[in-house]
Amino acid sequence: MWFAQSIEVIPAVDVLGEGAVRLERGDYDAVVERGGDPLALARRWAEAGARRIHLVDLDGARSGRVRPELVRAVAAAGIPVQASGGIRTLDDARSLLDAGADRVIVGTAAWPDPTPWLELGDALVLALDVRDGEVRAAGWTSGAGIRFDDALDHVAGRRVLVTAIDRDGTLTGPDLALVRQAVAAGARVLAAGGIRDVADAAALAEAGAEAAVVGRALLAGAARAS
Repeated sequence: MWFAQSIEVIPAVDVLGEGAVRLERGDYDAVVERGGDPLALARRWAEAGARRIHLVDLDGARSGRVRPELVRAVAAAGIPVQASGGIRTLDDARSLLDAGADRVIVGTAAWPDPTPWLELGDALVLALDVRDGEVRAAGWTSGAGIRFDDALDHVAGRRVLVTAIDRDGTLTGPDLALVRQAVAAGARVLAAGGIRDVADAAALAEAGAEAAVVGRALLAGAARAS
């Protein structure tokens, strides 16, 4: 079962407009799955055994505006939330934490220098969304001004979400090399992109990741139980 692994499996609930979706490779025009009401979906995963929800505001990621109400609705149901999408300032991050998130994921505004964000302490997750060796920003629509290899100089001891963009939503398997690089740099890695099944989750655990963020495989019912 997904939620009985040695690695924590965190279901992704990606919200576009008012509905849960899965995109392929971050392309807003390539919706490959629809999951209906985000709150109902989050509750479904919690009832199945998930200990945390990865809540992504896709509109916010592109526009740079946060929607604390999304976090508030899920957190009010008693489900721990790591929130992402639209965080451009420390006040944005604090508004999501005040709404009930226990972690915030910061990508666009964190690079090329994440130092100002470190005051968030263990509530901070730095996002490394990687395509062709470059960290991407603004809903993956532009470069963040830093290469992945250089960003790794900033991650020792930090919790980091490493996403292989070209595998995201494709069910083609995770990029274990990216994960191993981040682990070798001293990061506490949450891994995303391409995860198909519990065997992939186990492979990520072996590569040193502390958690796997899983979207399409869960939403499509593509898991192969072991």
